[in-house]
Amino acid sequence: MSHSAPLSPQGPTSINASSFIENALKRQREAYNNEPMPSLQQRIQQLKTLKRALLENRPQLIEAISADFKGRSSDETQLAELLPSVGGINHTIRHLKRWMKAKRRFAGLQFLPASAKVTYQPLGVVGIVVPWNYPLFLAVGPMTSAIAAGNRVIIKMSEFTPHTSELFASMMASYFSEDTVTVINGDAEVAAAFSQQAFDHLLFTGATSIGRHVMRAASENLTPVTLELGGKSPVIIGDDIDIEMAAERICFGKSLNAGQTCVAPDYVLIPQDKQQTFIDAYQASFKRMYPAGSIGDDYSSIINQRQLGRLQTWLADAEQKGAQTIALSDDVLNESRRLMAPRLITHCNDEMTLMQEEIFGPLLPIIPYNSLDEAISYVQQRDRPLALYYFGHNKDDQQKVLEQTHSGGVCINETLSHVAVDDIPFGGIGPSGMGNYHGYEGFLTFSQAKGVLSKGKLNSSKLIFPPYNKWINKLIYWIFIR
Repeated sequence: MSHSAPLSPQGPTSINASSFIENALKRQREAYNNEPMPSLQQRIQQLKTLKRALLENRPQLIEAISADFKGRSSDETQLAELLPSVGGINHTIRHLKRWMKAKRRFAGLQFLPASAKVTYQPLGVVGIVVPWNYPLFLAVGPMTSAIAAGNRVIIKMSEFTPHTSELFASMMASYFSEDTVTVINGDAEVAAAFSQQAFDHLLFTGATSIGRHVMRAASENLTPVTLELGGKSPVIIGDDIDIEMAAERICFGKSLNAGQTCVAPDYVLIPQDKQQTFIDAYQASFKRMYPAGSIGDDYSSIINQRQLGRLQTWLADAEQKGAQTIALSDDVLNESRRLMAPRLITHCNDEMTLMQEEIFGPLLPIIPYNSLDEAISYVQQRDRPLALYYFGHNKDDQQKVLEQTHSGGVCINETLSHVAVDDIPFGGIGPSGMGNYHGYEGFLTFSQAKGVLSKGKLNSSKLIFPPYNKWINKLIYWIFIR
């Protein structure tokens, strides 16, 4: 089995990067052209190989991710990265045979005798750009969908997770031929060169600002893109919910990976008279989940000094503009370990940077409201987020929120978990992204749905061949107008 030599994360020139990626793309495209329709058995075997790679290297992956974060709980990595990765592979294996079957369609009376169907053809070579916050799950998830659809895959890992990226590149080279899966590591120049290649589809997960550059670069080759971005995912707390229950579930969703999650609750809209009750319940929930506070082994570090500095700057900006903050741990900041205690933030306004940008960290603004309509209007006036969370039992209110807000996905009385449900699509809308994957929708994203009309020897179309006469008018009336 041939092994590719990944580019060094230390930073090759963009010229070398382009040449390396072009060669990898050429190699994979030639292999695809020689075998453009892998069988069900071949695809399932590749998925099983991917699963085996994850399971056989589980301890090393956990260790590498923790090293990149300078401390991340092994249990958190298993719950948030390995478990959904393996679960997605298992779901795909179980359902792939049905997904691959051609779907019969109605040809229409005017074309009879004929049959129509939709077949699903692999696109070819798929490029995947992986972010740093969940470097394993956000590589394996789209890779699973791309392989299921019969494609070959080239993956660009994040330079901000060098241990994980190096390990993943070594793993894939050991389990797959380089004309099936190639992993490329490198800095921002390599990422830019990657997005400029003529892939048959490009999936990018990351910041909205970078997503614009990726889409612009892909447009030069008319490469279709799936963008998984982010945004400020709101929580709306209804008037009828048990505040302790809501606070506990929101606290879990915000505290996972120290809030460094693209679908983490970004701010909370709460009835004004329940704000203090929520703050008290949230504090109690955090202490219950993390009895050692932010310095405990179960709480994650901020990925790097740059992100920690950004969060500190945004917090100072908010406090300078009138915000009041409540730290949930006595160890407010540990710079040597890049640990930042979660904070609840009140008295927020739109002039604060953290109310304008996706927070991506352990800061949670709380916004009081007087009516559900007011809360919905607040969400409507802002960019459409990747996720929205509603806490309330009233079915009419649930439906109202679903119908009057836009977001990539929704959880009712829960946070985050919809991402791990294999049988529903995951994706954004507008500034939070475009396109989706996971499960069947992922198979469709990386397939060409090809319409096929088939006719035999008998040709009813001769009835409309020229020269035209009065008969054609009667036929048109009978088919279309009557």
